[in-house]
Amino acid sequence: MADLKKKFDVLVIGGGNAALCAAISARRAGASVLVLEGAPKFYRGGNTRHTRNMRCAHDAATDILTGPYTEDEFWDDLLRLTGGQTDEELAKFMIAESKDILNWIVEQGVRWQPSLGGTLSLGRTNSFFLGGGRAMLNALYLTAEKLGVEIAYDAEVTDLQIEDGMFLSATLKQPIDGASEIRASALVAAAGGFEANIEWLKEYWGDAADNFLIRGTPYNRGSILKMLLDKGVQEIGDPTQCHAVAIDARAPKFDGGIITRHDSVVFGIVVNKHAQRFYDEGEDIWPKRYAIWGRLVAVQPDQIAYIIFDSTVVTSFMPTLFPPIAGATLAELAGKLGLEPTALEKTVADFNAAVRPGTFDHTILDDCRTEGLTPPKTHWARKIETPPYLAYPVRPGITFTYLGTRVNRQARMVMKDGKPSANMFAAGEIMAGNVLGKGYAAGIGMTIGSVFGRVAGREAAKNARN
Repeated sequence: MADLKKKFDVLVIGGGNAALCAAISARRAGASVLVLEGAPKFYRGGNTRHTRNMRCAHDAATDILTGPYTEDEFWDDLLRLTGGQTDEELAKFMIAESKDILNWIVEQGVRWQPSLGGTLSLGRTNSFFLGGGRAMLNALYLTAEKLGVEIAYDAEVTDLQIEDGMFLSATLKQPIDGASEIRASALVAAAGGFEANIEWLKEYWGDAADNFLIRGTPYNRGSILKMLLDKGVQEIGDPTQCHAVAIDARAPKFDGGIITRHDSVVFGIVVNKHAQRFYDEGEDIWPKRYAIWGRLVAVQPDQIAYIIFDSTVVTSFMPTLFPPIAGATLAELAGKLGLEPTALEKTVADFNAAVRPGTFDHTILDDCRTEGLTPPKTHWARKIETPPYLAYPVRPGITFTYLGTRVNRQARMVMKDGKPSANMFAAGEIMAGNVLGKGYAAGIGMTIGSVFGRVAGREAAKNARN
């Protein structure tokens, strides 16, 4: 272990993709680097452990991507999913930088594999990590260690010493090798959002937050974010906005990960505890809409909903950790779900009567739709009429929150007075709100982390040398 009592060039707080990209980038720029990961080694990596792909712009097909995904198309997708709530300069900068990340991340030991199939429809836009997020993390950690980056685990930071926008030192909850205070010439904060802090979520969501499930790490409690905001860093983002998907209601409170997410919505209907539909299940291609369903369920009674489908579609989507609940009749299924049988039967009957025939194709915006139904199902509408009838219970699954630190193109934090910090940078979920005002599309979180992590590390190293 390194001498933690010495002053480092760059201190990185966090242990996921953004933190590792920053650490590697800073070390390759010649800086001495220390990474403080608040979690134990086995749980290192934050939410990156549960990811599987990254969205990057590219001009042509590759061995693992089926076609081009231009900067303009990426920007158009981002603009639509955020409803314009994005920093255009930073977003376009990120998109442009993402083209090089595809190769840079491979140079750091990460490997790609062909896209997964099913409802994902990501073969052209997103690159999948060979072995998933944990394999990707292991590759980055191995590279960082080989380069001489120092890493400390169980290294929770309880205070930051900041004066006039300048980072001086970080205080550890418990000493590591005799060191309680870590000094560095520059700081990179890459410690995630506050999604695992239920009490903080309740400040904005009220008691409904008690019913939220946290898809990722229990260690993202937002302590570093809160310290930074309390010490003069300018905040950005709506605290109620987040990457939230519908996950199985039987999932654990924390760390359920990707295998608890349901991709079956487009193949059926979604009802609340009163057996009423409440949103268009066929609004758009699934990777551009899957992340709205957590927020939709969050505002339903008791924060619970049910995906209802029939036996004709059970092989059409990726299976999850939990099996569907089955009933020979809709009434039997309703009884198992605790729904009023006649209400569910009426909802399904009204839906079936409104379905208009078309040519079903889940990879495009097809012509299978409803007429005269509120809310409509504008694509992929097919009758639910072949028993056994099946359902998944779902709750809001929070991935990460969008309230964060404002940054500029150098990933340098901006203070409340509008001036850039002297030596503080941020990357990943802790600053994602600069790009994501609302909404989400598959793989963008990893893009934000990789691009701004690389930039933050490079700029922090340059700052330290000067």
